[in-house]
Parts: sequence; C-alpha cells; structure tokens
Amino acid sequence: MALIHKEFTIICGHYGCGKTNLSINLAIDAVKKGCKTTLVDMDIVNPYFRSSDYAEMLMDKGVRVIAPKYARTTLDLPMLVPEVQSVFEDDGVVIIDAGGDDAGATALGRYAESIQAVNHDMLYVINRYRVLSTKAEQAVQLLREIETASHLKTTAIINNSHLMGDTTPETIADSLAFAEETSRVTGLPVRATVAPAFLAGRLGGDLDPERLYYVDVYVRPPWTEDV
Repeated sequence: MALIHKEFTIICGHYGCGKTNLSINLAIDAVKKGCKTTLVDMDIVNPYFRSSDYAEMLMDKGVRVIAPKYARTTLDLPMLVPEVQSVFEDDGVVIIDAGGDDAGATALGRYAESIQAVNHDMLYVINRYRVLSTKAEQAVQLLREIETASHLKTTAIINNSHLMGDTTPETIADSLAFAEETSRVTGLPVRATVAPAFLAGRLGGDLDPERLYYVDVYVRPPWTEDV
C-alpha cells in the first residue's frame, strides 16, 4: 500500500522503533513510482541509526539526501545544514526522518512554521516491543512529548512492531490490539502495519492486506552482523 499521501511526510517516534528503516523504504518506493524524492535526515541526536549513513545507497537509487553536518564522520557533533530550508522551495516528495522522542523532535520544531505552510503528514511510528513503549499509554505519552517539542500535530499512526530478524507472523499479529488501543486513545487512524519483506505471503488472520506495508531491512545495529 502507499503510505505517502502528501508532498511532505514526517516520520517520528520512539528511539529504535524503526523510523529510519521505514523512511529509507518510503524514499526508495517514491523514486520507483517516478517521483522526485528528497530524504532529510533530521536526527542530530542518535549516532547509531541515521538515514544519512545509507546516503550512498540512496543516491545510487535516485534519492536526494540532505544530511546533518558531520554525519558519516568520526565527529559526533551533527548539526542541521542550511540546505534543509531548500526543500520548502522545491517540488517533489519530501520525507523527513525526525530524531527519536522529544529530544530528537526539537530540531524538527525549528521548521514547524514552514512545515505547517505546506501539505504534510506526520506519521507516528510505534513498536510494541520497544522498551518504554510496550503499552498504549506509554506510546501516547511519547507522542504528546514529540508533538510538544516539534510544535506539530501527528496525523496518523504506523504500527511497526517487530523484533528485527526474529520477527514472525505472530509477532505482528500480537501487536494489532496495541496499535488499535493507541489509535483509540489518540483518535488517530492506524494507516498501516509494517512487516519485513521476508514475511510476505505468510501473514493472515486479522491483518488487512490493504493496510500492510512490506519493507526491506536496510538498517541493522552496528554491533551485529546479521539480525
């Protein structure tokens, strides 16, 4: 299914929920559909999971990447670059990979006024299996903190509950009630449930195939060779 409904799509959520891998997949899919696509890495907090670490692969696939200054170097002093402002004056699809939690969303808040002036979505990514977000009330609290820090309102929820390489059909099926409860409390729709591509054809039950979005796994923890 298509997750991008607006010209600007912001991906936010808890640290380690899978935002960056989702952002990369969305950007690649947009290019495949013939869209001029820019991926903005706005994570200046987390040194381990940054979309700009995959800039070379993304650019080879036709994605323009805007990365924090000093990203992909040995200096852990990333800062936003002036080029970010250019996306508000350009055409095409823009995907913003925001930093995790409220600390990461603070950088996003610098552009709140410009974002509010364009047609945009802010998608909140949830992962039931991520520490500090295993219950709906925890996910909702994190969402409110992100909205406060970014000065923006979320428009939909993405259920990205997974256990990396150990994800099974049951892993995803068992997350559906959590996603629906988070939706009920926030009043936001669950736009899609994300599943790794290696589970394609193995999901069923209560999962609506029209609301499934399959992703390739590009982002892996740097301390593991395979997950």
